[in-house]
Amino acid sequence: MYELKDRDKIIVFTGPDGSGRKSVAEAVGQTFGMEKVISFVTRPPRPGEVNGQDYHFITHEAYREMEQNSEFLESVEISGNFYGIRGLDIEENLYQNGCVYLIMNHEGANILKKIYGDKVIRLFLYADRRTVEERERKLGLAEEVIAAHLGHYDVEMGYRGSCEHAFENYDLGQTTYEITNTLEIYFQRDLIDKD
Repeated sequence: MYELKDRDKIIVFTGPDGSGRKSVAEAVGQTFGMEKVISFVTRPPRPGEVNGQDYHFITHEAYREMEQNSEFLESVEISGNFYGIRGLDIEENLYQNGCVYLIMNHEGANILKKIYGDKVIRLFLYADRRTVEERERKLGLAEEVIAAHLGHYDVEMGYRGSCEHAFENYDLGQTTYEITNTLEIYFQRDLIDKD
């Protein structure tokens, strides 16, 4: 098992579906050269999602086998589908890079916070309900999927006060800039003024 170092950080992007967490997370991840830890999921890919890049899409049977082997640190069921994060994936990435990021709902974010404590920095992204709905329609999601997401909206929004930081996300560039500045404080990359 990997022994966490003082400087290791686990950045969790959370918030309602349609809040733009994925777009912001990828932009921030690129800025800092962070690796994404990819969840395993039993649902089929949505329009534009790529296996091994957005999620590892697996069968219910394969998921159950991994669960029986205690591979998942975190496993949640949402609308009849299972989502899980392997502890090994987090620890291998931390060992190699010292920092990782994940995109999760509030249940997963809570579980990681309990396991890793102050190593986890939860960044809550949000937009109003109408904007979230419009974004999901533009993605081409089925009406029942959008309805299910909107059904979770208030519960996800209720998690905002539990997170270390919250960002209203209407402009990708601005939100990425704000989060990058916030994370600089945590990373303290030894930026020394040599004047």
